[in-house]
Amino acid sequence: MATLDLNKKLWRIPQRGKLGGVCAGIAQYLDIKVKVVRILAILAMCFGLFFFVVAAYIVLFFVLDPLPDNYAEGERAPSSSELLDTVDAQLAEGEHRLRQMERYVTSDSFSLRSRFRQL
Repeated sequence: MATLDLNKKLWRIPQRGKLGGVCAGIAQYLDIKVKVVRILAILAMCFGLFFFVVAAYIVLFFVLDPLPDNYAEGERAPSSSELLDTVDAQLAEGEHRLRQMERYVTSDSFSLRSRFRQL
């Protein structure tokens, strides 16, 4: 029996879906076939849970993010700490560039060049 990986994200997969890709996303998350999820949804609608299934499908359609086009199935999504490290590195690089610009703008060579341009 397959274990459930809690680090996986539940996506909506419109590329593989019939309506909105909700059943395809649930199938990928649970590692089962899409047909099984669709059959279970149809059986639940037939046996008295029609409004619950339709309401859940509509809610999941709007709540779940669509699967990005460049997301490979075997590739894992980056963790939140990896994303924060990446953003931190980008902000540090931006701050470094800003300090270089401030240093240049407040330097004597910048003021001299700007005065020559004004002549």
